[in-house]
Amino acid sequence: MRIDLMNSAASQIASEPNGPSVNGQPAAAAASQASEDRTTFTSDQAAVNQLVSTAMQTPEIREDKVAALQQAISSGKYALDPSGIAASMLDEHA
Repeated sequence: MRIDLMNSAASQIASEPNGPSVNGQPAAAAASQASEDRTTFTSDQAAVNQLVSTAMQTPEIREDKVAALQQAISSGKYALDPSGIAASMLDEHA
């Protein structure tokens, strides 16, 4: 399903202060009485830019994690749990 965020008709309908009425009430009043569920999509460009900047500064390979895993494997302290891995794989695809 494709959502067209640039649909001018949808924004025009949403911005009309005196839209059509339902049962003698303005559409906004009828809608608020019918349901309290609302969804709003916003885009805070500054927050998005900050997250992108943080992600770009994070190294692709976390050398500290790699070194710790290499040391655990070489010392024999790294143990795998096959049933735990299998359960995680099944949960992931369920």
